[in-house]
Amino acid sequence: MAGLLLRRLGAMVLVLLFLVVVVFSLERISPTDPVHSFLGANASKAAIAAERHKLGYDRPIVVQYVSYVRDLLRGNLQMSLRTRRPVATDLVAYLPATAELALFSLVLAAVLGGILGVTTAARFKGAGLFRFLTLSGASAPQFLLAELGILLFYRRLHWLPATGRSSLANAPRGPTRFITVDTLLHGNIHGFTDAIGHLILPGLCIALIPAVSIGRVLRSSLVSTMRTDYVRTARSKGLREVVVLWRHAMRNSIGPALSMGGLQVGLMFAGVVVVEEIFGWPGIGLYTYQAIPRSDFPAIAGITLVLGAGYVLVNTAVDILQAVADPRIAL
Repeated sequence: MAGLLLRRLGAMVLVLLFLVVVVFSLERISPTDPVHSFLGANASKAAIAAERHKLGYDRPIVVQYVSYVRDLLRGNLQMSLRTRRPVATDLVAYLPATAELALFSLVLAAVLGGILGVTTAARFKGAGLFRFLTLSGASAPQFLLAELGILLFYRRLHWLPATGRSSLANAPRGPTRFITVDTLLHGNIHGFTDAIGHLILPGLCIALIPAVSIGRVLRSSLVSTMRTDYVRTARSKGLREVVVLWRHAMRNSIGPALSMGGLQVGLMFAGVVVVEEIFGWPGIGLYTYQAIPRSDFPAIAGITLVLGAGYVLVNTAVDILQAVADPRIAL
């Protein structure tokens, strides 16, 4: 297990270094002049040249790359061309909202995918209807699913809110910056339920497609496992089907579903940009949507690195969880 952990951590470092190279290269070959964008359209050539020298853009490309990596290690992601603040400062403000939504969506995708895989593999009652509903939701584009959800659950039924993270006038802002956690820490049950209500619609829009992928892989793995000799032996002992499924089949079937869940994280990050804009969610997706029209490449690069690091970390954790579930992987 220790060897597997070291190999995965080493691979994670290499992937992150490659990602830094790609982001740095794309930023440098972009036709947009970051110095001109930072100073404005009316800046003089002398001012642009002075600022370029100050930022180090007139130095050799290798020197710029070394300086870029050194700044990254110090937590310096350059200055946003739009907000005129350090990108790291902006991300600290926007990241908690996205992290809360992404974690909620990931848990929701895992739960829905698990239910879909188990119920369809075991052919429980109602499995067909649940499969039809999840497949129907996953087949719709996320923006259309979000609009339909707002029209149905907010405008017509008045069950769920449509925008924002909370309806509280003074929502707690610490210590975790996750409103669901902070409201519980402050003993505000009403605030907690309100925050969960705001998470449901955007979280469901992000989670449906990954849930179907996870459910399909889990179902296929479970069906294969349920045909093995040791499962037949468990049935011959008179154990109930539910016991056989959970105690004997699930652990040996969970590996492929975990792998699919790790792969779906990237798709979830992509969906965050669209969903946060529709629901007015004050996270990285909304920050990205505002940065792209202004060609704010330092902000876009910072977001790409943060989301890429998150994706790599999640997949590393998935590899470790697979080894825990099936010790043969570590060998």
